[in-house]
Amino acid sequence: MNLNKKPAAFWALALVFVAYVLFLYGPMVVIVVLSFQGPEGGLTFPMRGVSLHWFYELFKGLGVVDIGAALSRSLGLGLVVMAFTVVFSVLAGLAFRKKLSGGSILFFVVVASLIMPSIIVSLGIGLEFRLLDSGIKKALEYLGWQDTLDNYGTALGIYTSALGAHLTWTLPFGLLIMFAIFNRFNPSYEEAARDLGATPWQTFRHVVLPLIAPAVVGIGMFGFTLSWDEIARTSQAIGDVNTLPLELQGLTTTVTTPSIYAIGTVTTVVSFIVMGLTLLLVKFLGRK
Repeated sequence: MNLNKKPAAFWALALVFVAYVLFLYGPMVVIVVLSFQGPEGGLTFPMRGVSLHWFYELFKGLGVVDIGAALSRSLGLGLVVMAFTVVFSVLAGLAFRKKLSGGSILFFVVVASLIMPSIIVSLGIGLEFRLLDSGIKKALEYLGWQDTLDNYGTALGIYTSALGAHLTWTLPFGLLIMFAIFNRFNPSYEEAARDLGATPWQTFRHVVLPLIAPAVVGIGMFGFTLSWDEIARTSQAIGDVNTLPLELQGLTTTVTTPSIYAIGTVTTVVSFIVMGLTLLLVKFLGRK
């Protein structure tokens, strides 16, 4: 009897796994490869030369689209979303460690955002801010502040409505991660710190935070990456400017050169850099 012989079920599952990996990463690999074509390259194989031509063209600008500005807006928004997600998730996780009146209802209200259609969330937030604009304009008119009213634009923007839309997506993930961490957290460490005379802040700073630091870093990565490529929740809630994913979505119908692949390569590289830095930081904190 050959003990090394694999059963048929193993090969069937292995085939499914290979198909899954190809389906998940195959398009990414194709886009990266085609983005390095020569000046005569097209949108499909075969490749016509190898160069960085389309990356140079990308940073020269694609028509009226300022890719550099869109990239900076996405990076700025992603970093702010990451910071808010980390802070609010940790605070909420600490709060839910105690018995809260109405805590179950509050939890379901927060995570309900995950099952709501993203476009509906975006439309609702956009509508709320447009109603806010109307209220502000009426208030300015009532107060007689005509100059301020004439210069007033809209409350819709990157760090107002778009930030709120992204947090409806990232905060539930951060909260669920904190629940998982604190469910297996040993409170005896905190009790020992209090017995030694530590204040609540010292207990958190020197005991709790170092122990949950890898999870906090992971929440930060989730916050940034989920914000970085978000389209649906941003589309109706961002105002007059666009993030990089929205610009990319618009360019797919107008750009017919490998520059569109160069954008995809740049965004993919940024995502992998963030994940790589996160893993290195988690490894460093784990050793420390």
